Amino acid sequence: MEKGQESLKHLFQEEFSKMVAVISKLFGLEHIETAEDIVSETFLMAAENWGVKGLPANPTAWLYVVAKQKTLYYFRRNRIFDEKVAPALSSRQEKEQQIEDLDFSMQHIKDSQLQMLFAVCNPAIASEAQIGLALRILCGFGIDEIAEAFLSNKETINKRLFRAKEKLRTENIKMELPPEHEIVSRLDNVLHIIYLLFSEGYYSQTQDEILRKDLCFEALRLGLTLTEYPPANRPKTNALIALMCFHASRFDARSGEGFPVLYEQQDEKRWDKTLIAQGRHFLQLSAEGDEISSYHLEARIAYWHCIKEDSREKWEDILFLYDQLLLVNYSPSVALNRVFAFYKVHGNKKALAEAEALHMENDHFYWLLLGELYTGADNTTARQHFRKAYDLAKTHTEKAVIREKIEKIS
Repeated sequence: MEKGQESLKHLFQEEFSKMVAVISKLFGLEHIETAEDIVSETFLMAAENWGVKGLPANPTAWLYVVAKQKTLYYFRRNRIFDEKVAPALSSRQEKEQQIEDLDFSMQHIKDSQLQMLFAVCNPAIASEAQIGLALRILCGFGIDEIAEAFLSNKETINKRLFRAKEKLRTENIKMELPPEHEIVSRLDNVLHIIYLLFSEGYYSQTQDEILRKDLCFEALRLGLTLTEYPPANRPKTNALIALMCFHASRFDARSGEGFPVLYEQQDEKRWDKTLIAQGRHFLQLSAEGDEISSYHLEARIAYWHCIKEDSREKWEDILFLYDQLLLVNYSPSVALNRVFAFYKVHGNKKALAEAEALHMENDHFYWLLLGELYTGADNTTARQHFRKAYDLAKTHTEKAVIREKIEKIS
């Protein structure tokens, strides 16, 4: 039973957004909530059916068949399609045939998701609402996860999503790729959505898990999909893909026995050399043109972390890259990471002054960094800082790592 529930959870994370995209393509974005309802009912039926009969031989195919049946049933029973959708698009008979032939092939799913990404990023929808809506309907994020990504609360996010869906209806936004001249203006938000998806998987703020590979590889898949569409295949797109490849290459080495393995303790032999090579390939492609985005800088930093040697040259370049990144896209996490690179180049004393100047008292990473910098020089103060980090940490895995640090210097 537990295995079945785990399989269903995994399938939900993998298939929900794909199925919503395909059904929304059929009926239009103005009926996206209907698509979400149909897919939710499909998974509810799967939970009930599989709980009694066990997993079918091909669970994904089972979901697609049931989704087709439910879509056809909804079309026949609900007057909204009789009165609005069917007359506008085709005869009832033709529409029923389209539903019968509902295409859940890999290529059609990929095309539908790409069209939805760009449709959601229509300038008629506010930027933050675009990202929140895409994370919800295309990437399967929960409201809690979106709220965390925006440093907001559930009520605000729900209101934002409601307004965004209203815009889809009132502006009659079509689920199609925009004209080529509009790609550039929408691409930044599309890339940001993919970046947030990967970040949530690589370091989950809302799930008590070390790593959520499924989200990371979904983000990488969406990024690669963009490269197949020439107007979106730009240097910053390739830079983002390089960044994800470099980080993903250390997946296996980063987790072990229920606890995260810190970079210094990672076994380099467990790094995925193929992904590192792919990262280098896309980093090289990203160098074409004269634009330097935050993805370029982060990808270069991630590349250095795929080289285990602890040389001064390495950390001087990383520090330079962080300085540039702060100018391009300031964030507290980047400022903290820069201090660590500063420490590797200039030592504890100067790094402490840099760190304490940030005054990020509500961030457990701030206290964690201070604890690291004081370790060995003033272990009493280091323990105090680690304890503050422990109190602010949000997940059990984070607390376990910090507890281990406290115990080592006690």
